[in-house]
Amino acid sequence: MFGKISKTAARFSGVCRQDAGMVTSEYAMGIIAAVGFAVLLYEVVTSGQVRAELAAIVKKALSARM
Repeated sequence: MFGKISKTAARFSGVCRQDAGMVTSEYAMGIIAAVGFAVLLYEVVTSGQVRAELAAIVKKALSARM
């Protein structure tokens, strides 16, 4: 009985789901979200405090004795 139900469920899931990918509007929203996240990340990384911390880390790494 369980095997019959699982086969029927698998067949229906294959029939009901015929989409091949995202539509143009979904691509546009994905690109807008990615660009917004990139701008936010750029602003954070180039801020004064983060830039000073990164410079301190690089300076400490370059001045380490081997």
